[in-house]
Amino acid sequence: MSYALAVGTLTFLMTVIWGGPLIYLLKKYRVGKQIRVEGPSSHIVKMGTPTMGGILIIVPAVAITVVANLVGKYSILLPLAVLASCAAIGAADDMMTLVGASGNGLSVRVKFALIGVVGVGAGWVMYQILGMDTLYFPMLGEFNVGIGFLLVAALFVAFFAHAVNLTDGLDGLAGGTAAVAFACYGVIAYLQQQAYLVTFCFTMVGATLAFLWFNAHPAQVFMGDTGSLTLGACLAVVALMTGHILLLPIIGVVFVVEALSVIAQVAFFKATGGRRLFRMTPIHHHFELLGWSETQITQRFWLVAMLSGMTGIALALI
Repeated sequence: MSYALAVGTLTFLMTVIWGGPLIYLLKKYRVGKQIRVEGPSSHIVKMGTPTMGGILIIVPAVAITVVANLVGKYSILLPLAVLASCAAIGAADDMMTLVGASGNGLSVRVKFALIGVVGVGAGWVMYQILGMDTLYFPMLGEFNVGIGFLLVAALFVAFFAHAVNLTDGLDGLAGGTAAVAFACYGVIAYLQQQAYLVTFCFTMVGATLAFLWFNAHPAQVFMGDTGSLTLGACLAVVALMTGHILLLPIIGVVFVVEALSVIAQVAFFKATGGRRLFRMTPIHHHFELLGWSETQITQRFWLVAMLSGMTGIALALI
């Protein structure tokens, strides 16, 4: 654990050091974010803020992992491959939504399908190469699901990639909750004596906390789909590698609520002929329209993430 924490701290320092120059380059080449017209009017001032800041997390996380956590631990190539694949999908989407771009990005169906393929691929590697085919059910024990492990992997990777993407709507919200979730799975991996996975989790924590240095309100940079899709998918893969994927909806309850609020809003709107269940979704916008400040929402959601993370670790200990 001491090694993992040291690597996480080193990752934080490296990321903070190169964050300023990266933001300068993003501004120079006008990699600015469009703001949705249908979103809260208070967000219009964020128009043009540099996006694709997920690069700030991904590059040092990959570099540190290759140098400090790869030799003799080749299964760590799996989350690295997921990082690279989802970052490419997210970057393609971000490039289509920059200020001045004519497109609205990749459709939700296309993104869901592409990341689902990544999930199936990750599940196949875990099932065929790493020999994983069991899931832990809290308080019930482990159960063999066989080839069904691939379906579970695809669904969880795709769902949480999009759930984190939906959560990424306020300064610091997605980054802070993701850092908490990775830290929780780092603890769970430590309890399982998966040292390489512990180190990877805290590498992600360090990189994500460094991103928050620049993403704190008012944000200097947004992570974009390059970061949010990647964090969600990678978090799901880490959870699968611990066998505790069914704890992810608890540890990542903020992501789940954000995604379900959108699903519920759409379903209610269609069922009632145009009525709304919430003032606006994802649900953090609902609280904005109720009068909560952006920092209040973010910090309160962080508190929920910490408490749910503690609950998830407690269930893992049973």
